[in-house]
Amino acid sequence: MRKTSQGGFTLIELVVVIVILGILAAFAVPRFMGLETQARVASIKSMAGTLRSAAAMAHGVCMAQGCTNASTPININGQPITFVNQYPNAATMYLLLESVDGFTRNPAQNRLTKTGSRTANCWVQYNAPAAGASPAIQYQAGISTPDNEAAIDTALRNAC
Repeated sequence: MRKTSQGGFTLIELVVVIVILGILAAFAVPRFMGLETQARVASIKSMAGTLRSAAAMAHGVCMAQGCTNASTPININGQPITFVNQYPNAATMYLLLESVDGFTRNPAQNRLTKTGSRTANCWVQYNAPAAGASPAIQYQAGISTPDNEAAIDTALRNAC
């Protein structure tokens, strides 16, 4: 009859594996620490894109229906939208958005602040246009234009 021995890990082998996993975790954790801020910045920039798109679509509806500044609100998806210079005004703009989950609106209804941000400066704001202009999307960093995206990213990373 043969004697069989049970195999297994020794205590030293288990300790070595745990130490190796600890070293790997020490390198991996800092890489994931900054993702929360990046997610907030991406959320703010996404909301800005949503505001631009909603304003452009509402502008198209307004032009198709021949609205003027003195006209009564136009119902879009069952919501009464008031227009200024053929774009939605700041107070009714949020009604065009499907969801503002994760954001808090200010009393004027034109600024959306990201919930859970480190400061109150993590926001995006819709500003109705002046005559002959397009609406402006403003961040905590200032007015958004294509040539200052890097400055907006930096300011939002510091604010969010």
